[in-house]
Amino acid sequence: MAKEKKEKTAAKAQNDKNEAQEKLEALEKEVAELKEKLAKEKDDYMRLMAEFETFRRRTAEEKLALVGSAATDTIKGMLPVLDDLERAMEMLSGSSDEAAKEGTTLIYDKLFAYLKGKGLEVIDAKGQPFDTDLHEAVSQFPVTDEEAKGKVFDVVQTGYKLGGKVIRYAKVVVGV
Repeated sequence: MAKEKKEKTAAKAQNDKNEAQEKLEALEKEVAELKEKLAKEKDDYMRLMAEFETFRRRTAEEKLALVGSAATDTIKGMLPVLDDLERAMEMLSGSSDEAAKEGTTLIYDKLFAYLKGKGLEVIDAKGQPFDTDLHEAVSQFPVTDEEAKGKVFDVVQTGYKLGGKVIRYAKVVVGV
């Protein structure tokens, strides 16, 4: 009977050991599955964060582009006023009305200073070599001086840059 009891105890211990081994294997398998699931979730999270960062950067760039575009459109709309003021100053240069000259010049200077403060630059064209990146040839003029050939002879309409980008090409007469 003691032998039988010992055998039952040994069998029970072996059975318990097998059950524990099975439970351990099941738990290890569950841990491996959870680790795999965690790695997948972490990867998804990292991708989502990268996507969000890209979205945030793109949104900020679009906002800057929109503000820049609005500023450019506003300044482009003011260029004809600047042209009109230049023509008015030319017309008044032969006039004896000093108040009109002074007033027009004052308005022109204030407007131009404001636009210059926003990044507007005049394209210097007269006497410069003709450059299709800055100039638009509206006419050609025969010149006798070889050095004047291919250079801007006269400026019909002033050209402007804003932030280094041409917003209006200078309309010029080119010497040939």
